[in-house]
Amino acid sequence: MTTVVVEADGGSRGNPGPAGYGAVVFDADHRTVLAERQASIGRATNNVAEYKGLIAGLTAAAELGADEVHVRMDSKLVVEQMSGRWQVKHADMIPLAAQARELAGRFRSVDFTWIPRAENAHADRLANAAMDAAAEALLDVASDTVTRPVAPSNAGTENVATPPAVPVPDPAVPASPGWTGAVGSPTRLLLLRHGQTSLSVERRYSGRGNPELTELGRDQAVAAARRLGARGGITAVLASPLGRARETAAAAADALDLPVTVHDGLIETDFGDWEGLTFAEAARRDPELHRRWLGDTSVRPPNGESFDEVAKRIASVRDDLLTDYAGSTVLVVSHVTPIKTFLQMALESGPSLLYRLHLDLASLSIAEFYADGGSSVRLVNDTSHL
Repeated sequence: MTTVVVEADGGSRGNPGPAGYGAVVFDADHRTVLAERQASIGRATNNVAEYKGLIAGLTAAAELGADEVHVRMDSKLVVEQMSGRWQVKHADMIPLAAQARELAGRFRSVDFTWIPRAENAHADRLANAAMDAAAEALLDVASDTVTRPVAPSNAGTENVATPPAVPVPDPAVPASPGWTGAVGSPTRLLLLRHGQTSLSVERRYSGRGNPELTELGRDQAVAAARRLGARGGITAVLASPLGRARETAAAAADALDLPVTVHDGLIETDFGDWEGLTFAEAARRDPELHRRWLGDTSVRPPNGESFDEVAKRIASVRDDLLTDYAGSTVLVVSHVTPIKTFLQMALESGPSLLYRLHLDLASLSIAEFYADGGSSVRLVNDTSHL
């Protein structure tokens, strides 16, 4: 029996944009390279390129006469779909998944394993070379008809609706955030606040309570989902266990053809006995405690949770995400305090950020965390999709 290891990768600079894939076949000991494949595929999405890379790797393994194949990829979407745990719903993915399954069926056995991007460096290098070639080819074509890039209509915010006429570096492609000197591939967190509820309409403390989204809140969730679906390039969707966050996440997950993973650590602050009260009502109920709570992150609401305790919890969530989704883009649907805390950690700012930063309902923020400890914030409180 001939056993091989296939590692594959694919990507797009623009999603959709100049795309390419790479695949490498190793011997069973993962020491000797038996075959390499790479190709530019013009303009496509990340997921299409990932599947193309898998198909190229399986084809190469078949040409080598392998009958047992261990596939390793950093695309959780492809691994989960090929393993049969996730459904394939997106029209572009259905024929590619079918082709990959047909190829897999030619072997005696095939298994699929997700690996962090750092462990997929060989295929990643091949894919990036293919993307470079695709970008040059598209730029050559565009230069005949376009003299300058088209400026985005929503200047100052992340442009996700319509790609520019000339290929430009994709913000979804990891890069060092300027002066910080951070290197490697960041884990990018798209931080989406849930949509409107009855308590948010009345500006009441809404922590561990579980009000449903209002009709407007559902519309906000759909609008955010439309934006994120057009953006693509998202590996996973995580949500707070509370209904308002899960419902908001479900809309986005459906647009992305991904499941929702609930992470208990993403839950909102426990406001204790202040739950459901307005600012003024809480201040009248516990005037001295409320005053101290507004300036000291170690102070708890009565029978509640301090912001310091939230920070400790969110730091643990961040570490989980950096381990489980290293180098990937992850949608995190949560609440005001957890999102502010992620941003505070990325900025390494003081506690005043929690009190001074405003986050609208269904707003999008983006924070990046690097394996070497670097971090950056790319977007804060963007509501251009609403």
